[in-house]
Amino acid sequence: MSLDAIHRLPEKASQERQALDSLLDEALYGTLCTVVDGQPWVVPMLYARDGDRILLHGSTGAGALRQVAAGAPSAFSVTLVDGLVVAYSTFESSAHYRSAVLRGVLVPVPGEDGRAALDLMSDRWLPGRVAEVAPMTKKERAASLVLALPITPGQWTLKISAGEPDRPDVETPVWQGVIPMQQGYGEPVRAPWVPAETPIPPSVRNRMAAD
Repeated sequence: MSLDAIHRLPEKASQERQALDSLLDEALYGTLCTVVDGQPWVVPMLYARDGDRILLHGSTGAGALRQVAAGAPSAFSVTLVDGLVVAYSTFESSAHYRSAVLRGVLVPVPGEDGRAALDLMSDRWLPGRVAEVAPMTKKERAASLVLALPITPGQWTLKISAGEPDRPDVETPVWQGVIPMQQGYGEPVRAPWVPAETPIPPSVRNRMAAD
């Protein structure tokens, strides 16, 4: 059976790669899942999509990350909730969401490709930040484990839930509809040791503008 098959609410499944990329590019974090010593292991992680791969990074001292880097099968999930669907009953109420699960084997990204991947992730989260700060040192690079999860046909699923709540079969006086949800950023808070006259850098303003 192909891993891209969805059996629960298959009408919400999407096979559109563009829709998958749109979700992966909008979200900033997901959950990496695997099995370590016979026990389930999950950890939320920031990530970035780079073409046909998901880039992740962590400490070289993290035992579970070393295990997935050695070839342990893994899954990575990303979900955005776009609204609450308020139906005529609590049983029928639900949510608008976009959810993806990608499966495969994480591949270490070594050398200059790994350094470039770290820069790509930094600029994905704060556009332009790499150019504003000192380059990563050799020690920092040596302490960073960079991993890539290929986005492979047949190894990902995507579900999209949208639309109005189901209309009840009988008239009811209760309110029904959708409450949209949005994520956003507040005004940046300067660290106490940074002089008050230090301007907010373009990378921070770029992040806020991308909201």
